[in-house]
Amino acid sequence: MRAHPAGALHGDVTPEPHPLGPPPSDLGGLNPLIWPIGTTRAGGVVQLGGCDVRDLVGEHGSPAYILVEDDVRARCRGYRAAFGTDTDIYYAAKAFLTKAVANWIREEDLSLDVATGGELATALAAGFPADLILVHGNNKSLDELSAAVDAGVGRIVLDSDIEIARLAHVAAAAGVRQRVLVRVTVGVEAHTHEFIATAHEDQKFGFSLASGAALEAARRVAALPSLELVGLHSHIGSQIFDTAGFEVAAHRVVGLLATIRDALGVVLPELDLGGGLGIAYTDDDDPADIADVAKQLRAIVERECSAASLPVPRLAFEPGRAIVGPAGVALYEVGTIKDVDHIRTYVSVDGGMSDNIRTALYGSSYTCVLASRHSEADPMLARVVGKHCEAGDVVVRDVWLPSDLAPGDLLAVPAVGAYCRSMASNYNVLPRPPVVAVKDGGGRALLRRESLDDLLALDQG
Repeated sequence: MRAHPAGALHGDVTPEPHPLGPPPSDLGGLNPLIWPIGTTRAGGVVQLGGCDVRDLVGEHGSPAYILVEDDVRARCRGYRAAFGTDTDIYYAAKAFLTKAVANWIREEDLSLDVATGGELATALAAGFPADLILVHGNNKSLDELSAAVDAGVGRIVLDSDIEIARLAHVAAAAGVRQRVLVRVTVGVEAHTHEFIATAHEDQKFGFSLASGAALEAARRVAALPSLELVGLHSHIGSQIFDTAGFEVAAHRVVGLLATIRDALGVVLPELDLGGGLGIAYTDDDDPADIADVAKQLRAIVERECSAASLPVPRLAFEPGRAIVGPAGVALYEVGTIKDVDHIRTYVSVDGGMSDNIRTALYGSSYTCVLASRHSEADPMLARVVGKHCEAGDVVVRDVWLPSDLAPGDLLAVPAVGAYCRSMASNYNVLPRPPVVAVKDGGGRALLRRESLDDLLALDQG
């Protein structure tokens, strides 16, 4: 197989420049910003949570998601330490949730936000305290609202006029006064992909600040005896690397707090700033330091509240993918290897867009390494692709891999802890991979691998 020399590729064939191999780091080529805490190599073989990836695949098969428990817990503790005990930190169930993960989150003193009845049911099945659960969603059904109210969730984020009426009816029927936040779209567009920017005006979430809809929603809620308006919620997007957008959003949402005080005579005690902080998927990504983010956000809110003569509300923050995303690694086995006219080499693996749709859906960038052995071969420019019947079935668009790569080798793709398993599908009737938690040299399946029998059992003929 031919290795492509540096500078041999030009124009529209592939983006320039391309590094000749992985960047140097203290992990022997594994950038510690991208890989889970404690990741090492031994004889070229990647070790995750003290486990040899060859042993993990031998026991659990391939492809597989590996989740490093110590990494998840360390990031939970980092957020708690950065924001302090007077801020509610909500782990995003949509990023990835199992009963075990819910238990980790609670043991590390974090709260939980859910967006569907299924996520709520998973949390409750784990014994997660309902009063520490925040319920999101732009189209919560009557059944989902009833389940949330009956469980005694701590907060429900209201997203539309219809939902105000729905929840008021459900809470009244249950004989409770449900605490709620009004979600405000503040007209701030985060520097992120169009599909995951959520605070500009033309989108499905929340009440517009500019049009006056948010103030009117607060007025309606305040007049309903079965609802207790405790605060406002703002979320400007995901995969965010700086606080500039939060500064503008905080200015506007604190302004609305002041308007509500003046118009309704109510000082709301809570403010949820959303979150959605970015993580490193490749060497080009530079995640913000969470201690700096916490300090800046608190200073921004304190300044804005002081200017508006408001007491500083209790803050809430939603890190999103930033807690679980870096903790996950996908393991794949190499199958077909195809050199296409010396342009690049296509490396096909035993998974693809069914277990990681983000490259196809968002154009997301990932990296990967040969994980099962050492190689001193020259690098070749590769595109790692899946086994699905789609030209867009790409896992890693451009990466340098050893030119002696062979069928049966294992590739490891980092930063898959968030959204990959949550968004996984059974496209081409492919069973979804297991999720294996690793810690102190041992691994256990949090979610077992689906089987063909599982999928056929759904088919009623």
